[in-house]
This record gives sequence, C-alpha cells and structure tokens, in this order.
Amino acid sequence: MPSVREFLLPDLGEGLTEAEIVRWLVADGDMVAVDQPVVEVETAKATVELPCPYAGVVTRRYGGEGDVLAVGAPLVAVTVEETAAPAGEPRATGSGSVLVGYGTRETPRRRPAPAAVPPAAVPAAAVPVRPAPVPGSAPAGPAGPVPVVSPLVRQLARRHGLDLRSVPGSGAGGLILRSDVDAAIRRAEREPAGVLPVAAVPGPAHGPHGSDGPEPVRVPLRGRRAAAAAKFSRSRREIPDATCWVEADATALLEARAALARPDGAPIGLLALLARICVAGLARHPQLNASVDTAREEIVRWPATHLGFAAQSARGLTVPVVRDAHLRDTAGLAAELARLTAAARAGTLTPAEVTGGTFTLNNYGVFGVDGSTPILNHPEAAMLGVGRIAEKPWVHEGRLAVRRTVQLSLTFDHRVCDGAEAAGFLRHVADRVERPLRLLEDL
Repeated sequence: MPSVREFLLPDLGEGLTEAEIVRWLVADGDMVAVDQPVVEVETAKATVELPCPYAGVVTRRYGGEGDVLAVGAPLVAVTVEETAAPAGEPRATGSGSVLVGYGTRETPRRRPAPAAVPPAAVPAAAVPVRPAPVPGSAPAGPAGPVPVVSPLVRQLARRHGLDLRSVPGSGAGGLILRSDVDAAIRRAEREPAGVLPVAAVPGPAHGPHGSDGPEPVRVPLRGRRAAAAAKFSRSRREIPDATCWVEADATALLEARAALARPDGAPIGLLALLARICVAGLARHPQLNASVDTAREEIVRWPATHLGFAAQSARGLTVPVVRDAHLRDTAGLAAELARLTAAARAGTLTPAEVTGGTFTLNNYGVFGVDGSTPILNHPEAAMLGVGRIAEKPWVHEGRLAVRRTVQLSLTFDHRVCDGAEAAGFLRHVADRVERPLRLLEDL
C-alpha cells in the first residue's frame, strides 16, 4: 500500500542549524530513486545537494528557492509503495546514513559531538594567556521559560545580552533561528533604549538626508554572508590585532614560477609558491600557527598547518583550506589550490573544505591593490596579505633598475606573539620572495 514519507532537512554538521534552498532538482509528480539528489541548499559553510532516502513520487516540496529551513524541518514528501516483509523481518524504508547526522523519521538524527578548532589538529603546546573580556549573560526578561533553541543560537544571544523570550521565532513551530537573533541584535543596535524607532515617527517617510526618494534596497543577510559577518564581528571584538608590512623585490620569484611546472605539465602558480613560503615560515615561527582558547586561558599551537586562502566567487568570499599543507611539496600545493579554487567557483565546496584552518594566505593583489589590513579569520592568530606585483624603480645590486615589487603585510593576534616574532616571520617570507633558492634551506 502507498504511504507518504517526509524527508527532513538533515544535520549537515559543524553545528549548522539551518539551510537556504538554492534550487529544486525535482518537481511535484517526479519519480525519484533512493539517494537521488532532490534539492541544492546553501548553509553558512557550503552549497550541497541533498539525496532523498526514499524511492517514489514527489508529492510536496516544502519551501521555494530562497526560503530558509531549520534542521529537522520537512523538506520534501514522497509517496512510496510499501512492500510486505516476511514475518519477523524489518521493513526497508530508505537509504542509510549518507550525510553527517543524516537520518529518516524511523532513524533518529544524531548531532556529531562538537570538534575542537581546528578539528583535525592536536595542540602541540599550551601557553597560559589572559582571557579576552566576555560579556555577561542575558539580563532577566519577561516571566516564562526560555524557548528551546540550538546551543549556538543561545550562545549568540547571551554574548549580546539578548533575552530570547523577547525574540519571535520564524522557524517551524515558532523555532528561534539564528537569523531571528541576528535581526533582533541589529534592531537593538539601531534602536537604543529611549529612542523612538524611525518607523514609528508620524508623518511622511524621508530619506537619510530628509528628502523624499526611492526606498533603499535591502539585501537579506543570511547563509554565507551572515556567517562571515558574525565571524568578522567576533574577530574584531575578541582579537587585539596588529599589522606589519614590508616591500620586497619579487622579480626572482616570477622567474622561478616561469621555470617550474607540475608533473602533469600544468604551470605552478604564484599562489602555490607563496603557500610553500608560508609553510616554511610557519615551521620556523610556530607561534603564528596558533589560536587562543579563552575558556581555558591558553594559547594553542597547532602541530599541523591547515592553510586557508581567500577565494572570490559569484557567491562571495570564501576561504577553502588546504589540509596538511606542511606535508605537501610545491607541486602538491599547486594541485590542491587549483582543485579547491575550481570548487569554490562552482559552489561545490564541502563543509570540511572550508573549516579547520590554522593560518590564512590572502592574495588581494589580484584586485589591483597594493596593501590591506584584513580582519583575522577567527580563531586563527595570523594572516599574510599579498598585494599586486608592479614595476617600480628599485636599487638592485647597487644600481637603480626597474624591478617587479610586491607589498607583504602580516596581521597577527598580539596575544600570541610580540612584534619581534611577527616581524621575523614576515622577514623570512620577504627573503624567500626575493631569493627563492633559499627555500632549499627549509627542505
């Protein structure tokens, strides 16, 4: 006999509590097979296609493109033909676990245990450090129980002193989502106590300069942009960062790039050479391959280097991570950088490919700018910025010549090291940019 099975939005790992529907891959009335992708969703970490655990006819799709659903909410309903099973044998109802925490209605979903940051690294050393100030807990609010929400949402509200009992939930059954808390925080910032909201002021609406005009364009801050905004804000609040920079002659590095190629004949890009230089520098200056654990009042120095790099795509800025970069040679770094860059542009990066970084390389020179003071990729302790390579008059071997120069900047968490240590790393990078053969010393 036919029955209707609901496929629930699965737990996609990394503590994610919601996902936005990007596009449906099936329509109402379509036949689907077990594990056939039915919808593409975007989380704060990546864009993924979700396979359906049931075979049958799609009878209902919950939500349209652009809608945000909470984990555990119905995603699609499928009418399946039940088959009689021999006595004493369980009846097959769908596929097995195909995603992190994935499960059907008959198989309860399980959230993975929270992983340390970064997940694949084990601290090599822990050094006591004074914790950064942490805001107090949420003040007492209206009477009544605090709504049931995810731990991450509760933590975000507590950090901003927000009483969850005053936040209306937009999720299934009134569930309070992270987007609800973010919106409440923005309202509180715009409307301090005792100030009448602009929308409540009688009279005609006016623009920011007091003149009538078209309504402003409002872009929803959700998905990756919301996650990035929250991470940038947290980085600025918690990390006392500083930046040092130096200009280097990159002429020899460009000549080395022209002479090198991967085993498959593909060229080795400049980013791969810079990545190799960073890995060598971090081996000599491990203080920068670190993060601060404020809860335990420790500096955590990671023995493995998981190198993040900034990549721009149609969906915005993302930071793929080259795992175990310290174990790869230059050709291996080039191949992995190329693979991750292509995945970023196609929107197919997995959550595991954009998490767990210990150091970030940011090549903003591709945008034609010389320098920058970037925001650190929390909880990482350092980021190397690379500006454009441009021809400039330069004193070379005692004579004025036209050389290809580049500005290098290092932004670092001043809690994990002093300026001298940061400058030592940056000088190491600059020396290898100017004299690439010195990389042989690091092998």
